[in-house]
Amino acid sequence: MHQLSGERIFEPTWTNAEERIVWHIRVPRGVLAILVGASLSVVGAVLQAMVRNPLADPTLLGGTAGAGFGAVAVIVLGVSWLGTYSLAASAFLGALIAFSLTFALAGARGRMTPARLVLAGVAIGYVLTAATSALLFMSDSNGAFRAAMFWLAGGLGGASWDRIVIPAVPLAVGSVYLMSQARALNALLFGEETATSLGVSPERFRRVLFVVAALLTGASVALAGGVGFVGLVVPHAARLILGPDHARLLPTACLGGGLFLLWADVLARIIVQPQELPIGVITALVGAPLFGLLLARHSGLGHSL
Repeated sequence: MHQLSGERIFEPTWTNAEERIVWHIRVPRGVLAILVGASLSVVGAVLQAMVRNPLADPTLLGGTAGAGFGAVAVIVLGVSWLGTYSLAASAFLGALIAFSLTFALAGARGRMTPARLVLAGVAIGYVLTAATSALLFMSDSNGAFRAAMFWLAGGLGGASWDRIVIPAVPLAVGSVYLMSQARALNALLFGEETATSLGVSPERFRRVLFVVAALLTGASVALAGGVGFVGLVVPHAARLILGPDHARLLPTACLGGGLFLLWADVLARIIVQPQELPIGVITALVGAPLFGLLLARHSGLGHSL
């Protein structure tokens, strides 16, 4: 704060309480929304290229269900094996295990194909969703049950500066790596034979992509819960605007996903004031009609499935 001749040039009009609310609650929440939205959108774009299916997202390949199972297990069972990071670590492990099971099932007794990956992901997702429901059913704590249910619907109420690092580091590392692999991702779009001829090993590259996707999905779901449609709608919109080149698609999807979830969180907080809607409800209500509109306006999408 500057002073001139012993007098203040600028006099604050807010109280200390208002400053704490803005700086320690509102700003971290906005930053978390941007990080989670960007992560999920990048994962969606990568998975769509990996399986050559425009409907692929973390939910379709079982990642969200796996992360959800790991996080709900911590909430319901009261496990605290890594202190405040138990939820994030369990969500990451759940997503990694789910993606690994999908990968193993898709490659069992035959050549792994994009169609097998999608079918395997749907199967694993259903199994883990059922396991999560069983955990909730066996819970003997109403508080844990309600916390898990609200978390599954998605929310950013637990945002704080010390937790921002959980999605920030994976997003920074993962996005830099993925953007450096834009050429290899482009090669996957043309099929395995073309990718191999261009010097890309599809199966080996997919394994790395699974780990990166699990890292980003687990870190995001751990703090925001089950947020859907971000990884499905935003990459589509970016692809329709800029085309399939991942050198341009990934940065645009990253920015678009962050802004999409940020405004979804704003709507979640103001629609039914003073209560707060789960952010997953907003992304579904906005994302589903938007995806239907994209599907109707671009009939080529339907023919590519």
